[in-house]
Amino acid sequence: MAKSRFDTGGGPSQRQLRVGELIRRTLSSVLAQGDIHDPDLNRMSITVGEVRTSPDLKVATAFVLPLGGDGKQDALDALRRNRHELRRAVSKELTLKFSPELRFQIDETFDRMDETRRLLNEEKVQQDLASDRTED
Repeated sequence: MAKSRFDTGGGPSQRQLRVGELIRRTLSSVLAQGDIHDPDLNRMSITVGEVRTSPDLKVATAFVLPLGGDGKQDALDALRRNRHELRRAVSKELTLKFSPELRFQIDETFDRMDETRRLLNEEKVQQDLASDRTED
């Protein structure tokens, strides 16, 4: 059975990855420069960890985290409130056919890494890892 050109094959295409990274860099720059006319948003330091785009590149989801991890909901509210101005600022910097709709979610990567690290340091897991090494 032949694949259509709209099949994602389970993962993002090279184009999606490239555009997502361009949007991430541009969005990070816009937020760092304080170009948005919202004093609440300009007071925050927000890290843009990743941007994922839809296959048609019309929707971009930015995974963000305020510096230090405090005030997550306030940061999300400020970004969502200013999404149209952020969209204009990003599209002004990029040469895309369509200006993608921006959506924002909290980046939980660091929380998952901390949880994984905690699990790996548990005594039972350490015992299992030690017994695996002795069996080799």
